[in-house]
Amino acid sequence: MTIQASRRGSPLLRWAWLGLLTLLVGCAGFAPELERERHRQAGLAIQAVYEAALPELPPGKQRHYAQRLYRLTGDDRYLELNREYGRRLMRQLDEEIAGLAEPGHAAARSREIVEGYPQRTAKRRARREMLADRGEIAFARQLLFRLVQADYHGLLPEIENLERAREYLAGVDWRAFFVDPEVMRIYAAQVANQVMFLQQLGIVDLRREVVDAFRRQYPAGSAEQLSEEEYLNRLYGMTHFVIAASRYYQQRVDAEEFAWILEAFEREIEDILARATEDIQAEVALSFLLAGREDHPVVGRVRDALAAAVDPAAGMIPSPSGGTDLARGEHRNVLAIMVLRWPGMLYPGPDLFPAGS
Repeated sequence: MTIQASRRGSPLLRWAWLGLLTLLVGCAGFAPELERERHRQAGLAIQAVYEAALPELPPGKQRHYAQRLYRLTGDDRYLELNREYGRRLMRQLDEEIAGLAEPGHAAARSREIVEGYPQRTAKRRARREMLADRGEIAFARQLLFRLVQADYHGLLPEIENLERAREYLAGVDWRAFFVDPEVMRIYAAQVANQVMFLQQLGIVDLRREVVDAFRRQYPAGSAEQLSEEEYLNRLYGMTHFVIAASRYYQQRVDAEEFAWILEAFEREIEDILARATEDIQAEVALSFLLAGREDHPVVGRVRDALAAAVDPAAGMIPSPSGGTDLARGEHRNVLAIMVLRWPGMLYPGPDLFPAGS
């Protein structure tokens, strides 16, 4: 189903956007407090569009949005969507872990996952081809993601045969996969996620090896020589080392641990604003925010860029090609909401264990 932002408008919302546009133009030179309020109002206006459309978004988009808005606000109105996701997650995990008792299950599921992998863009086709050549990794990474999601929501104690899943993941040769230059070249953000997930679940800690491999792949000063695709892959990988370390916006990170990333973003901010998509720009700002550096100039520069990118008629940030489909733009716009209206406090979870299922 296609949900166009322009169809979600109401007279009230249009007047709100007109007022916001006046504010955007009128207070650009005002005090920092007014600049902060300008950004916050831009984030709230995008949020209003998505809140109106949320019941019509696909379940995966609802999950993505509700998790992040809960962790940003702690608002109970996002709990039921998170609980619905928790119920789906437990059914999926029960099925996959039970299947591990059968020989060949992981290999068969990997083939199914690869066959069903989206092929809409050249990037996705390259990833599909890469996963097809990596044995059971396609299944293992999906199982890992679902387990860490269960952990984030307090559901691990509810999983039957949890040790079977942990033992399976411990037997995967993650190191060879992560440090493979071909994998890193097109899959850096996912590698950053997965190495953090493995450490957080207590399965294996390969963080040092992976960071070293990443920095060998993309040494200081190499950004200008990269193709656009590799440049964006590099930036996404760097942001996801930080984001995954925060348990996806549940806790702060150590600014010193990620100083090599923050310093690179500071040096490259002009290129980032010129070359990167709004998704990546937002994640760059979130890296500073998660490290407790809200006052850093990079954050202000990105906030200005995100606020300026909003299409007032659609009430959201369009795609690079100008598309205003709300479902396809959810990732980009929820990140913008987080950057623009960042409240300075994070809410872990939500813990779904008390819900029972």
